[in-house]
Amino acid sequence: MKLPGVENAPKYQGLYVYDFGDWTAVGYTADEIAILAESERYRGGKVYRIHRATPDGRMELQGVSANRLCVESGMFFYRKDLQAARADFELLKDAGETNPPPCRAFVHLADRSPACDTTRYVTALIYAAEYENEMARWLTALAYEGGDIAEGGPSHVSNYQQQSKTILDRQQLWSPQAIQSRSADQVMASVRQAVQR
Repeated sequence: MKLPGVENAPKYQGLYVYDFGDWTAVGYTADEIAILAESERYRGGKVYRIHRATPDGRMELQGVSANRLCVESGMFFYRKDLQAARADFELLKDAGETNPPPCRAFVHLADRSPACDTTRYVTALIYAAEYENEMARWLTALAYEGGDIAEGGPSHVSNYQQQSKTILDRQQLWSPQAIQSRSADQVMASVRQAVQR
């Protein structure tokens, strides 16, 4: 695989490379890679995340499963007491504004019903599975200690989405590095461009 030359390589760190087989393009967002991976024409390409990029144009790539970009993961912090659960929610909400997460995410405060007893209230933090390690480091850096019980992973997101619950509060968290993804039409129209941004 031969990468095209780019100016200001460090700005591509965290973005993706898509190897179409006959050519390679640099500078996709995770959402744009998902569009390519789901398309009939371009599925089967190889995906790499630009893990590190240096000013001289060198890039350290990390192989990524295209399917993983389409999966959500999350952390779930359970409490018996609503006040404690609300405090967990507010800490994540405030941290999202003062120390933004490494990727776009959302936080819910939900009531799962009195029948759940010790896990009645949950603060759910949901994000793209591709960012599990970065989100874990973000929570560690915050010294976040939410929940009496905590669990996480993609299967827990599926379970949470299927559960009967009342959403008491919600907040979208934005990454400061978040680059606006283009529409599917724009992505498809530019596949032959070696440098996407």
